[in-house]
Amino acid sequence: MTDVFMLLGGFLLLTVGGELLVRGSVSFAESLGISPLIIGLTFVGFGTSMPELVTSVQAARIGAPGIAVGNFVGSNIANTLLVLGLAALITPIAMRKSAVKRDGLFVLAISVAFSLIAYFYTLDRIVGISFLTLLSLYLTYAYRQETAEWDTWKKGHTSFYEKAEAYSHLRDGVHDRTTDEPVAARAAKVKTLIMAIAGIGILIAGGTILVNGAVGLARQFNISESVIGLTIVAIGTSMPEIVTSLVAALRKHSDVALGNILGSNIYNILAIGGTTALIAPTDVPVRIAHFDNLVMVGAAVLLLTFARTGYRVVRLEGLVLLTFYAAYIWALWPVT
Repeated sequence: MTDVFMLLGGFLLLTVGGELLVRGSVSFAESLGISPLIIGLTFVGFGTSMPELVTSVQAARIGAPGIAVGNFVGSNIANTLLVLGLAALITPIAMRKSAVKRDGLFVLAISVAFSLIAYFYTLDRIVGISFLTLLSLYLTYAYRQETAEWDTWKKGHTSFYEKAEAYSHLRDGVHDRTTDEPVAARAAKVKTLIMAIAGIGILIAGGTILVNGAVGLARQFNISESVIGLTIVAIGTSMPEIVTSLVAALRKHSDVALGNILGSNIYNILAIGGTTALIAPTDVPVRIAHFDNLVMVGAAVLLLTFARTGYRVVRLEGLVLLTFYAAYIWALWPVT
C-alpha cells in the first residue's frame, strides 16, 4: 500500500513541479523580453515534458530501464492510440496535409530510428548527443518556419508551435503575451525565478518518489517493471499533456490537439530519450525492443493511414484507435 501512495504522491509532485517550472520560466523569460515564439518552442515545450524527463532519468540512474524507457515509449503509444482516440470521439480531428507530411512522417521516422537502435544497439551517450542534435535542428526549422516571410514557407504551423498553443489555450494564453509590456520589476523577476527553481526541486523529488514507488509496486505484485513503465508511469507522467489535448478538442481546436500529440511524441523520443541516454546510458529491455517499439511504430503508421482518408480522424476511426489501445493493454499485463 505504501508503494501506491508513493506512486500517487510522485504523480502529484511531478504535476505541481512541472506547472511551477513552466509558469515561472515563461514569466521570467517574458520579463527579459524574449520572443513569445521562442518561449513557446523552448520553455513551454521542454517544461511540459519535464515530468517524463525527470522520471526516465531517475529510473535509468537506479538501474530500472523498464521504467526509464517504458515511460516515453508507453507515452507515445498512449498519445497516438488513447489520447487521439478520445479526442476524435469528442470532435473529429482535422489534419492539415502539410502537417501530416512533415510532422507525422517525422514522428514515424524517429520512431523507426529509435526502434532500430533499441534492437541492434543501446542508449549510450553517442545516441543521446545524436537525438539532442536532431531535436535542436528541428527546433531551428520550426522557428524559421514560424518567422518566414515568404509564402513558400507558409505551410502551416509546426507541431512544436501547436504544442505550445495547446498549453496556451489551457492556461489562458500564458505564452502569447506580447513583448511590448513593461519589463517586470526586479522583485517579480526574482519571484518567477524562485518559482522555476522550486519547480525543478519538486520535479526531482517527485520523480524519485514515483520511481521508487513504481519499482516497489512491480516487486510487490510480481509485475515486470517494463509493464509498469509502459502503462501506469507513462500515462501518469503524461497526464497534463493528455488533459491539454482533450481540452483543445472540447474547444474545437482539433488541429491544436493533433499538433500537441505529434509535438509531444517528438519531444518524448528526442528530448527524453536523448537526455536519458546522455545522463544515464541504459540498455533497452528486450520485451520493449521486440514488441512495444513495434506497437509505437504501428500506431504512427495507423495515424498516417487514417490521415490519408480525407486528412481527418473521424469518430469511428477514434474508436478503432481506442480498441487497439485496449487490445495492447490486454496483451501487455499478463507478461511478468
